[in-house]
Amino acid sequence: MYSLVDTTGIFLRIGECTVVKQNANMGAGAFSPKLAPHHMAMVPPEKLAQIEQEYLEEVGKLWSNQEVVPFSDSRFKGNAWQDPISRFTANTYLVNARHLLKLADAVDADPKTQQRIRFATEQTVSAMSPSNFLATNPEALKQFIDTQGQSLTNGILNLLGDIRKGKVSQTDENAFEVGKNMATSEGAIVFQNELFQLIQYKPLTAKVYERPFLMVPPCINKYYILDLQPENSVVRHLVSEGHTVFLVSWKNPDPTMAGTTWDDYIGDGAINAIETVQAISGQKQINILGFCVGGTITTTALAVLAARNKHPAASLTLLTTLLDFSDTGILDVFVDETLVQLRENTIGGKNGGKCGMLRGVELANTFSFLRPNDLVWNYVVDSYLKGNSPPPFDLLYWNGDSTNLPGAMYVWYLRHMYLQNDLKVPGKLTICGEKIDLGKIKCPVYLYASREDHIVPWWSAYESTKLLKGAKVHFVLGASGHIAGVINPPAKKKRNYWSNAKIAPTADAWFAGAKEIPGSWWPDWAKWLAPLGGKLKAAPKSYGSTKYKAIEKAPGSYVKEKAKD
Repeated sequence: MYSLVDTTGIFLRIGECTVVKQNANMGAGAFSPKLAPHHMAMVPPEKLAQIEQEYLEEVGKLWSNQEVVPFSDSRFKGNAWQDPISRFTANTYLVNARHLLKLADAVDADPKTQQRIRFATEQTVSAMSPSNFLATNPEALKQFIDTQGQSLTNGILNLLGDIRKGKVSQTDENAFEVGKNMATSEGAIVFQNELFQLIQYKPLTAKVYERPFLMVPPCINKYYILDLQPENSVVRHLVSEGHTVFLVSWKNPDPTMAGTTWDDYIGDGAINAIETVQAISGQKQINILGFCVGGTITTTALAVLAARNKHPAASLTLLTTLLDFSDTGILDVFVDETLVQLRENTIGGKNGGKCGMLRGVELANTFSFLRPNDLVWNYVVDSYLKGNSPPPFDLLYWNGDSTNLPGAMYVWYLRHMYLQNDLKVPGKLTICGEKIDLGKIKCPVYLYASREDHIVPWWSAYESTKLLKGAKVHFVLGASGHIAGVINPPAKKKRNYWSNAKIAPTADAWFAGAKEIPGSWWPDWAKWLAPLGGKLKAAPKSYGSTKYKAIEKAPGSYVKEKAKD
């Protein structure tokens, strides 16, 4: 005897995050397991009975309680939601939502199937909120009346504009311009090839450390998350600390680059950048940072060089980076053999086929739907139902500044990292002609993770401590998420972080012995990094070198390129 949740209609694609249909039959009835289609997930009858009983009790309380109920859910906090009809509508929705999620959690299935059912249910529940519909949103109705219908007219125009863009607008994109009020740290392009431009930043101190600092951001986003505004710029902070900073600005790929491979990003990208910084500075060793996918690229590049008996890193800083892909959190719902093969056959050039592109807007929409109430539906309500224009916000402008990915590179990364988790196995991958072993990297490592990161779970980032066997690792856990945890300048005195000098066998054991420290983790990082910079010397008065001359002013032309189909 089981209740059934039919997951046939759940259609999930990496890069699009589409839930086509979820059809749920929650009534208990006779059922023979041997007749169950493979797509059926089962809820044990005892769990179902308990959930049904709790549901009936909450519905009963709802019908009997006519008092004003304050909402903790931000979607229903406005005064307009406190009239009896709207309050009842919202409360009914919240009761149903809670118990649908309980049903999803009660499904007796393998972990991946259960995770997908939970994700699809969350997407459906979020989409069906009464706040998302004009007829059941009292705030939107009031604005419609107050503006004599103009709000709806504006909303339709906003909707049509977003349809052309292929995304829900999250900010006023006309309020920002890269190089004018974003990415304004002074510098120059001192090298470029078909994959990246190399920026060297102007010193802000009379003396600088002799070892330069190279930053490798993710290639799935524009680099200027590290240089949004002067007051929250990681670049400016490092330069102010006396480091000569170089930064990789990845090119926004167009269809002519569809065949670019992961090996190209390692060899022509990261390794080329490392060797160029070495040549300009005259230093055999440099300090290096990798952020997110940039961290995976950088670490792989150092493993390639280690296989060649080259060790150019005096230190390595990894920010929210995955090296062990055993647990990729919510992103795991998008990855299986069928999906990977689909991408290989469509954009990956498999069996002699033509390579295509992963459109940046697809990837951006996927990440937005990981947090639909915060990054999708609130903007739908405000822009389409209320007719408001989104306010300017630099972080969301950056988030919407999409970057394409070459199909060949993307499908390789998808298969060998997310699906097969090959990078963690010594000798399993051959990249740039070399067998990869992360344990051969020999330099101090500052490993940072964010506690609420839903893209790189912090306990998965901690697993890197086991893979970097040749390195002395200092692990730090920051508060907040994937971006806000990283971009946390000390002057704002926000958030906190946890530190424990002893690397424990597990993430939980490390955290149990960690000390919570208020404020930003940046000062801890600066203290760790300072002795690795080498001696102090007079700051350079010009960019580049005799061989590598300044090409154009920072931020350069690559970062200004918009994603093309």
